[in-house]
This record gives sequence, structure tokens and C-alpha cells, in this order.
Amino acid sequence: MRNRLAIVLLAATVLICGGETRSLSAGILDGLWNAKWIGAEDRSNHEYGVYHYRKGFELSSVPESFIVHVSGDCRYKLYVNGSLVSEGPAAGDFFHWNFETVDLAPHLKKGANQIASLVWNEGERRPEFQISFRTGFILQGDGEAESVINTNSSWKAIRSQAHRPVWGIGHSGYYVAGPGEELDFRLYPSGWKSPSFDDSQWGSAVELKVGWPTGGKPKGVRLGSEWNLVPRQIPQLELRPQRFHSVRKSEGATVEGEWIQGAGSVSVAPHSRATILVDNATLTNAYPVLEFSKGSHAKIELVYAESLFEEIPQWDSPLKGNRNEVEDKVIAGRRDRLLSSGEVGQRFEPLSWRTFRYVSIEVETGAEALVIDDFHSVFVGYPFELKSSFVTEDASLAEMLEIGWRTARLCAVETYMDCPYYEQLQYIGDTRIQALVSLYNSGDDRLLKNALDLMDQSRIAEGVTMSRHPSHTPQIISTFSLWYIGMLHDYWMYGADEPFVREKLDGVRSVLAFFENFQGEDGRLAKVPYWKFTDWVNDGNGWDSGEPPLGGDGESAILDLTLLWALQLATELEETLGLPVFAQRYDDAAKLLQDSIRRHYYDPERNIVFDTADHSQLSQHANALAILTEVLDGQESRALAPVLQKGEGMAHATIYFKYYLHLALAKAGFGNDYLTWLDKWRENMELGLTTWAEKSEVESSRSDCHAWGSSPNIEFFRIVLGIDSAAPGWQRVRIEPHLGELQEASGSIPHPAGTLSVSYRLEEGALDVEIDLPSGVTGEFVWEGAAYPLAAGVNELRL
Repeated sequence: MRNRLAIVLLAATVLICGGETRSLSAGILDGLWNAKWIGAEDRSNHEYGVYHYRKGFELSSVPESFIVHVSGDCRYKLYVNGSLVSEGPAAGDFFHWNFETVDLAPHLKKGANQIASLVWNEGERRPEFQISFRTGFILQGDGEAESVINTNSSWKAIRSQAHRPVWGIGHSGYYVAGPGEELDFRLYPSGWKSPSFDDSQWGSAVELKVGWPTGGKPKGVRLGSEWNLVPRQIPQLELRPQRFHSVRKSEGATVEGEWIQGAGSVSVAPHSRATILVDNATLTNAYPVLEFSKGSHAKIELVYAESLFEEIPQWDSPLKGNRNEVEDKVIAGRRDRLLSSGEVGQRFEPLSWRTFRYVSIEVETGAEALVIDDFHSVFVGYPFELKSSFVTEDASLAEMLEIGWRTARLCAVETYMDCPYYEQLQYIGDTRIQALVSLYNSGDDRLLKNALDLMDQSRIAEGVTMSRHPSHTPQIISTFSLWYIGMLHDYWMYGADEPFVREKLDGVRSVLAFFENFQGEDGRLAKVPYWKFTDWVNDGNGWDSGEPPLGGDGESAILDLTLLWALQLATELEETLGLPVFAQRYDDAAKLLQDSIRRHYYDPERNIVFDTADHSQLSQHANALAILTEVLDGQESRALAPVLQKGEGMAHATIYFKYYLHLALAKAGFGNDYLTWLDKWRENMELGLTTWAEKSEVESSRSDCHAWGSSPNIEFFRIVLGIDSAAPGWQRVRIEPHLGELQEASGSIPHPAGTLSVSYRLEEGALDVEIDLPSGVTGEFVWEGAAYPLAAGVNELRL
């Protein structure tokens, strides 16, 4: 089996800003860097701090290329002659600390040039995803010409006296996305990125003593337990200017309608208070940009919220109601605080992006009026491009897809995220669904592969993965390790890099070896450690903190069924990509466990699967998994499906686990009912959400944006249009539409070999079909139990 570390270290090219690859000079990936990690102060720097770095240099002419490699801890923004050219590093851990590769040539000029960097660390309360060794910055030129700007003591540096953190979000609940920002413009070094700025009072940067030898070290080179540098595997983020939609309320100041669109200004009188509530109309991730003038010593507070609250929430049960309504509601959330210097042309853009639909601008002036010149934002996100299409006579379905795609985009930045507002963490359970949304809608697999890498790298010595990674606080959800195997299998079937999947098989074996330690002679699990989260069930039935009911010995049908599915998928992976001995081992284990599940949890008289061996609890979860793992045969599944759909007497799947419930019902033969199963999504829409809520209790869901709810962006294509992969890498397809009451439907998806499109029309009992398959792709079309062969190119059928 190939060693992927060796592949990375010996790579001759790397992704640079703009998306293209570029050859690197010798030593960048397999030798010590000449550049040094630098700081503004010769001390540990684990606490909150914001730092400015600068270096001037001369060029006799503008080069065709000027490539540098750059990283920082925790975060950096790199500017050349005042223009932003890179930000990062992409999220990773100490053993996989990313550096970005940037071609500075487009931003250079003949004569004097200025390179500058803003570096910050939010200390103990930094975002949970942000791992940190100590504050530092490094920049390495790719060759001799670029080495003139290698980081060392020739750089100038200063610690900002203008920045302070703003802790908390004004209400209770689990929040780990970092503090707000307090910025005193009286102390801010205005114009510090410009070549003309006077930095004569700044000190020299300090070369950090961070191991031996000092300086940058690519992963695997010499000693070093701090930053093991690896090239960034994902493109730079999309940054796109956007305008707010409207002003919903204003008190204490007159706001003209054109101001929010960039015309005119708002003046707040001396010795007064004003509040302006701005609505973006949809939820977004963005850098808010506030431009203001005068108002010496005026205080400005920006409060960001997904929605307004009927009252300040207590713990994780906020009362929100309809998200479009603002009357008799209050705002609470992450805050930024500004203190005006009184100068003209002050501009605030926070260090990190914010998530919001609503923003409250709260102003308190002193002796001078404050003028708010403009307020807009810059969208930020992974640069996914929508390449799928779905057209039917039902306009509400198009709206549902739009909301789902927006949700997926907001939950994807440098990693997939459970939610952008509260956590920004990449959980495997969420990510499995998000990854398929990416493939079906964009075809871009880079963030998906990055996620699989990160999750594989998170495995501990026991073999199990972390539930989320990166994360500076370890957390293990043992069941999520099994979903990792499912996600890897998904990529094998729907992706286009089989060698990449093969390299992950050792990790699959480690995960299954962990669970083997808790299997009895009959294969069933007992007393599995760590958090066994399955779904946010909130209707009793023995569920606790997302964990399913457990029997007296810690047994659980849901845990056993999840393991069974992982064993079945691992068997398929090993049969094709791995070793026969493992394939046989997993197949034998799966068959033993499948038989044990039927004997202990299945009631043949009622044709139903119980959660525990005493047959005291029922759930949609266990029965859906029993269908998906074929614990129940086809006839049993078809008989169970109507009961499962109603869910009477069962713990109900929430918006997250409905993904698996709907897969099971479709597998049982009820795919034509899929479009009638979307009540929870329609409820979200009726309550004004523009992204899908985290939980099924929509009015009181903590997070308004969880892409695990974007499963319709998979199933409109996979179930309704029926487009599914029938062989690894989409080499063959199976197309079986489930149109329900639709008379016409068409659409397309990105395929590794091109675009796959379908079109259906029902008229007078006949179905007209047109399917266009990419070159080299074959498959079958299934309709009313009959199968018809499909060839590459256009296929036309009338049935």
C-alpha cells in the first residue's frame, strides 16, 4: 500500500491562490526553510493578541511570478501594497499545519513594495476548531529572488493596542466560535499596510525559538513537535461583495431608504443614542464592513444574530417564532464594539467573518455627531459552484433546493461545519451528508477529501476517530467513527479517486478493531464507551442526550445496526481495494451480527425491530437501519414501511436522521411518496427560515443553519430523478425515477466524466424519457420493475 505522506513530501506541485498548480523549488516540501517563525515579542504569546508585521523591498522590474509560502498561528491575513492576497492557514493540527502558496507578482510594482501581515490569536477562548501552539508568523520565498522577503528579524512588528476581545453572545447555550472584537480607532495604526506608512517607531520582529533547528519545517523533516508544515489542499475562499436588503427599524436617527444600498449617509446627533436594525433577508457568512466618520469618542456596537428572539433564550431552547418578524422581539448575539477616533473615513472589518441575517447598529455619541457613511458586507465561503439543475412544475421544490444549497454553502468554509454561528466544527455525522450534497450539486470533491484526511488523522491509539476535527478539545462520538466508514464508501461510489480511498483502508480497519473489543460472542455490542450520539430525539422513549435506549448490559439495536452497516460497507471496500482476508473477516462478522440482531431485537409477529432486547422501546431509527442493512428481507421491508412512515409509538427521526429514514423507505419500494415526506422542510419555510434549522423543534432550534438538513439536495436527484451510482466512481449508473404526482421533471448533475442529464414527461399513461450519459458511462433505466440498458450519449425511451 502506498504511503500518502511520502506522496505529499515528494510532490513537485502545489495548489496556489487562483486554483492552478505550480512547480515548487527544491526543499520547500522536503527540506528546512530558511525563513524563521517570527513574533512581535519574545515570549510565549498564548494569550489574546493582535499583531502587525511589515517589510519593504525594492524591485528593479515586475517579475512574471513571485511565489511565496506563508502560514501563521492562529490566523493571518497577508497584504501586498495594501491588497489582500491570502488568508489562512487552512484549519489543521500540529502534525498537519497548512501553509498557503501565493503568487505575489500581480500585486507588485517597479520600485518600492510593501508586504504586510496581520496575525492574531484569541487565546484560551479562540474558536474551538482552532488549534494553536503559540502566536507566530512565517513566510518563505520559493526561490532565490523571493528570499528577500523571508521572515526574520529584518521585518518590523508591533502588538496592537487597539484590539480587545468581547466575550459571550448575550445569552446562554453552547457557543465556541470565538469572541467578538473591540477596536479603539484612536489607537489603531491607520494606513499600516501602505508603503508610505511610517514604521520607524516599530520594533524588529523576534525570531522565535521554537525547536531545533529553528525555522520552518515541512512535515517529516528533522525534529519538531510544533508546526509540521504541509501544503494547503483546498482553494482560497470566495470573497464576494454584497449589500444588505433593508432597514427594519431605526430609533434616534433618520435613515433614508437609499442608504442601505450605498447612497447617502446616516447622521447620529451629538449626545444621543441611535439603533438601526438591518436585515440581510437571508442568512449569510460575511465580513461586515462599517464605514463611518467624525463622532470623536462615539461608541458603536454591532450585534449579529441568525434571527431575533421572543425573549432572551435560556440554554438551548430559544423562542424565535417566524424569522421574518421583528416586532416585539429582541436581538442577542456575537458583538463587536468600536470607539471612534473622530477622523473621516474610518473603516471596520473584523478579523474573522460573522454569521448573520440581522445586524443591530447601536450608537452612543459624545460631543460630536457621528456619520455612518456605509454598511455592507463581503460574503465568505468555500468556492463551490452550483452545477446541478432540477426543474418541475412545483415551484416550491426549487425554493427548497435553493435553501438547501444556501445551507450547504454556509456550512462549508475551510472545512465542513455543523453550523457557522455557534460552533464551526466539522462533525463526521454532519459531514457525511454534506459531502454528498457537494458531489450531487457541484462535483467539487476537494473539501470532501480534505475532510476524510482530517478525520483519518484524528484517530487515537484505540483506533476510534474523533467525532470532530480539527478541535482543540478532544471529543469522541464512537458511532461517528462508523459513519466515517460510510462516508469513505460514499466517496468510493460517487467520487473519482479510487487510490485515495485505498489509502484510507488502514483507518477503516483500526475503527472496526476498536468496536471488536466490545462485541460479544454473538457479535452484538455492549458497554461501548464514549458518547453514542445518534440523533437529537426529544420525545422520550428512552433517549438521552442524543443516545438511543440501552438495555441492561448496554446493548442497543441501533448501535448494532450501525456497526453492521459499517461492516457491510467495509467488506465491499476490502473485496475491491484491499485484502481478501479482511473482506472475509468483515463478511463473516456482518453475517453473525445480522443473525443476532434478528434473534434479539426482531419481533416476527409484529414485523418490527425493537431498540433493546427486552422489546420495550421502538424507534424509526432502528427500523430504518434494519431495512438499509437488509436485516429484513424485501417482503418484510415492504410490509414494515407504512408503519415506519407513520411512526406511531416510535421515537421519531429528526431532520438529520430523516436522511436515513427516507433512504430506507425508498429502498423498501416507497420512493414515489418521497415528495410527501417533506413537511419538516416546509415548516422551516413557513417560519421564514432561509437555511435549515438544526433540530425538528423549528421555533426553538438553537442553530438556524445545519446542512445535515440539506438531504433533499441529494434526494431530489437520487430518489425523484432516480440518478444513482451503480459502480465505484460512477462508472455505471442506475436511473430509477420516483416522480410521485409530478407529470414532468428534468435535471442534471455533475459527473466525473462530464454532465449527466435526464428528462421525463408523463402523458396519457406513457412516459417519455431522455437520458444523456457522459462518454464511457453505461447503465440501466428502471421503470415499473423493468430494466432497460443505457449507453453513453443520448438515450430516448417511450414506455
